[in-house]
Amino acid sequence: MTERESMDFDVVIVGAGPCGLGAACRLLQLAEETGRELNVCVVEKGSEIGAHIMSGAVFEPRPLDELFPDWRDRGAPVTVPVTGDDFYLLTSGNGGMRVPDLLVPKPARNHGNYIISLGELCRWLAEQAEAMGANLFPGFAAAEVLYEGDRVVGVATGDMGRNREGAPKGSFEPGYELRAQYTIFSEGCHGSLGKQLMERFDLRAGADPQHYGLGVKEIWEIEPGKHDQGRVMHTLGWPLDYSTEGGGFLYHAKNNLVSLGLIVALNYRNPWLSPFEEFQRWKQHPRIRRVLEGGKRISYGARCVNKGGLQSLPKLVFPGGLLAGCEAGFLNGAKIKGSHTALKTGMIAADSVFAALADGETAPAVLNDYPEAVRASWVYQELHRARNFGPAQKKLGTLAGSAFTWVDQNLFGGRLPVTLRSKEPDHACLAPAETAQRIEYPKPDGVISFDRLSSVFLSSTNHEEDQPCHLQLADPEVPVRDNLPRYAEPAQRYCPAGVYEVVDDGNGGQRFQINAQNCVHCKTCDIKDPAQNINWVVPEGSGGPNYSGM
Repeated sequence: MTERESMDFDVVIVGAGPCGLGAACRLLQLAEETGRELNVCVVEKGSEIGAHIMSGAVFEPRPLDELFPDWRDRGAPVTVPVTGDDFYLLTSGNGGMRVPDLLVPKPARNHGNYIISLGELCRWLAEQAEAMGANLFPGFAAAEVLYEGDRVVGVATGDMGRNREGAPKGSFEPGYELRAQYTIFSEGCHGSLGKQLMERFDLRAGADPQHYGLGVKEIWEIEPGKHDQGRVMHTLGWPLDYSTEGGGFLYHAKNNLVSLGLIVALNYRNPWLSPFEEFQRWKQHPRIRRVLEGGKRISYGARCVNKGGLQSLPKLVFPGGLLAGCEAGFLNGAKIKGSHTALKTGMIAADSVFAALADGETAPAVLNDYPEAVRASWVYQELHRARNFGPAQKKLGTLAGSAFTWVDQNLFGGRLPVTLRSKEPDHACLAPAETAQRIEYPKPDGVISFDRLSSVFLSSTNHEEDQPCHLQLADPEVPVRDNLPRYAEPAQRYCPAGVYEVVDDGNGGQRFQINAQNCVHCKTCDIKDPAQNINWVVPEGSGGPNYSGM
């Protein structure tokens, strides 16, 4: 076994998203307030802070007000207030209607919010944390949880310079052990280490399965005459049918830029459906196309989001560590927002960890005050009010589910005396291909709609090709033997980056091909594969997309 160097910290934070960076900032604020020296490490798999960050994003500034009341004077990149808020129900045949404001559920309204780049906000948060003394390690992927007995004592970063078979190359460098009394796991949605922790400590006992949506996003530079800075548009309906949950968004940001995308719930049943292709179709609707015509597509990305809500939250703590942000699943589905809850839960986690460190030798192994503090916070209140949103959409469909949500939110304030549950995991929802309606998608026109490979190119995705594949198959025979005849191997369609193909094996048969270098780290395959045969693990540090402004 290769010997690894070890570094000791008071706190290790995995993931430099809003949650992890918010936790680092809060910890160091507390240290400064009390005159204590604190050694905090944030490890991030992206090549730089923000490289793997992607969100819509309309941002609710409440937690930023709490963390840095002077954030405007500090130059936070939160500068485009929402000036208009439109909701449309789209129909086939280029039809649709604007939903009257009175009929829009209150949580979906955006007065007081801002259109931002979450990547830019994370880079700013990193600057604040680093100025206070945080150790930031971008380009290092946390690949392993370290234990002493049953207690988590940190993480190890992945080795660099191994070939496809796992043998060391001439450039080999072993990973580092980053040890701490407490470790905050904030990898984002469906984190690979979080998944391991949930299994080892049975953190999901009693919770509903987590549910997910895949968001596919682009940034366009549009003609100045079509730009309306601060305007927000959301859509329901077409091109998705009314039994498939999802919706589109188009946000007018600064500098003639618009962020647009489509989120498709991964509980969809038709194995012929392709979220990427649905997004390309959605852009062709006249209400969207007329904004984009004459413009230029400049960025592309994809990422899964949690949508299970309160009923899907796991147990948050275990000896030596805790889960925070989207790692745990704090996104508010009714608001279509998770960045504000991620930032806030990172701050709550920091409060709990700092209090425990102050206890010295009597510090508890399990930070039970953290879930108690979450429960007492506005985050929990939000999720409780929104708890029926996701299950209602699944059980009732788009139209009836939306009507239920309006009654629940606008008339009862989320206080209906019922809590709906959703027990079927997303991967178990697919119908057999022979019973589902086949979807024939139009070829991309290269003007408004595009193919996967040209899209991945815009994400600046890069992986060292001669490294162990980070998309692991528990049984290599399953895709062709089982998934292909039953579901027409849906990985070919649910992956938004062209990673998976079924190709001719040269002997009259077929084989499953993994183009791992295309992977944009969305995690869809790990979630939606009907056989749960694909395990997404971190590649070499800095591998993956290199988003700018997403």
